[in-house]
Amino acid sequence: MSEKLQQLQSQLNGINRQLLHLLNEQGRTADEIFRIKEQQGISEADPIGFQQMVNELTSNNPGPIDNDTVMYLFSEIFRSIMKKNTKHERKLLVSRQHKSKDTIIRVKDVEIGGASHVMIAGPCSIESRDQLLTVAAALKNAGVTVLRGGAFKPRTSPYDFQGLGVEGLKIMKEVADEVGMVTISEIMSPSQIDTAARYVDIFQIGARNMQNFDLLKAVGQTGHPVLLKRGLSATLEEFIHAAEYILYNGNDRVMLIERGIRTFEKWTRNTLDISAVPLLKQETHLPVLVDVSHATGRKDILLSCTKAALAAGADGVMIEVHPNPQAARSDAKQQINIDEFNTFWKGLRDSGFSLK
Repeated sequence: MSEKLQQLQSQLNGINRQLLHLLNEQGRTADEIFRIKEQQGISEADPIGFQQMVNELTSNNPGPIDNDTVMYLFSEIFRSIMKKNTKHERKLLVSRQHKSKDTIIRVKDVEIGGASHVMIAGPCSIESRDQLLTVAAALKNAGVTVLRGGAFKPRTSPYDFQGLGVEGLKIMKEVADEVGMVTISEIMSPSQIDTAARYVDIFQIGARNMQNFDLLKAVGQTGHPVLLKRGLSATLEEFIHAAEYILYNGNDRVMLIERGIRTFEKWTRNTLDISAVPLLKQETHLPVLVDVSHATGRKDILLSCTKAALAAGADGVMIEVHPNPQAARSDAKQQINIDEFNTFWKGLRDSGFSLK
């Protein structure tokens, strides 16, 4: 190697060391800026300030490095600094990191998330007082404590039965008071909250409304127990963040329910994501249930899937029961009649599962 080349190589090595020193000095200065911003409650990310910095650099760039390269180099440096100084991922209120102990939700005499499994059963839609009372009396006689029934029904087609509305809620309260059961029914908008709260014990937020953030915020401000269903194509991360909206707004009486997700499979109405149960139990402190009727859409595998859900750690299950499913005004195929329910209930008991 010639003397001149050695001299240039040595000079380059010295420049590199200077650059390294300056980069570290830049990092220390940036750390101090981020620290002060954090103390003052200023956002860490400042894309406008970064763009101004880059504009100033490129306007004073003497070359030979072109401006595109300068922008690329400093954007990478900025990204590295941001990554280093970004706060650790916020501990979600729903997470085990925030609360290690299981949340137990008590509604009247019913405990959800405790030692016993809970059965939630009833018709898809409230169609009449006689219909609901017939089902409720049979369920209560079997030992079921929570009655479900839809008054407001979000349907795929606008021509399908949309529910009885407030009249349905009134019927539910009358029947529940008569037989002595806790009630759950779906609400679809913040405007329905005050009315529904007078008639039902637990609000259900359906799969189609899992990311209705105005609704999530509104129920979060109520303190009313909420059963949140997983969206049709929602990831588990999206699911728990939806629950986080409710807790963030002040309501920690939240239950999660897996109801099957949309996949390419045609043999069932949805695909029951059984792995969601232990994952949600592991990652959150909230009670986790499974809606086996919606997850499968099939009566013939209802018992097997219920056993699987409970074996996976679910705190309870939800099924649909109707006096005459063939005449049901919604979800006729997946609802079981009272005799079928009694057979189903006995099958669970015989398998060692105790539900209330």
